[in-house]
Amino acid sequence: MPDPIPPYLEPYRKAAKTYGDGFKSLLWASPQTQAVRFDVIADIVDVHGRLVCDVGCGRADLLDFLHRRKIRPLDYTGIEAVEELAAAAERKADKTVRIIRGDFIVEPVRLFVGAEVVVFSGSLNTISDFGFYQSLRRGFEATAWALVFNFLCSTELAGADHLYWRTRRDVEQFVRTLGAKEIRVRDDYLDGDCTIAVMKEDPG
Repeated sequence: MPDPIPPYLEPYRKAAKTYGDGFKSLLWASPQTQAVRFDVIADIVDVHGRLVCDVGCGRADLLDFLHRRKIRPLDYTGIEAVEELAAAAERKADKTVRIIRGDFIVEPVRLFVGAEVVVFSGSLNTISDFGFYQSLRRGFEATAWALVFNFLCSTELAGADHLYWRTRRDVEQFVRTLGAKEIRVRDDYLDGDCTIAVMKEDPG
């Protein structure tokens, strides 16, 4: 028998059966709200010339967005567990872009790719508290410089049954236990969404 699909991946797998590698399989409300979140990530942490790991990368839309903004990571690694989305991301692979197929909850070791910036964008929204906080801890351990992530911070955008939200206060309290040199927070771009960057000493 095939392995059961984890509940946090089930909404993506179900969407992919219907929409393939189309935008709706990413479970974003719209390309516009996706772009707003990407814009905040790019503003809160400068990833130009950095080694980037995009965790739960989907089709690697973040990479496309960065290129449109003339932001060029030195190296981009995407991690994706949904077959259809990983295949779409792999079509963008070249000598500076690689895609790893895998579940970062089941195999957190996949986060340790030598990145200077580890990004979770939307990929934590279907995960319960244990996996959410574990992933943040592992992401911070895995990064050489910055962990940056967005999450749903109220019921405003978390209407679907598969979505989880946490208060900004609770998440900030947790990341302060990680021993960061600096913490940057933005929640002024979409009602119900928050982005946090957790910084170490810049390796240069």
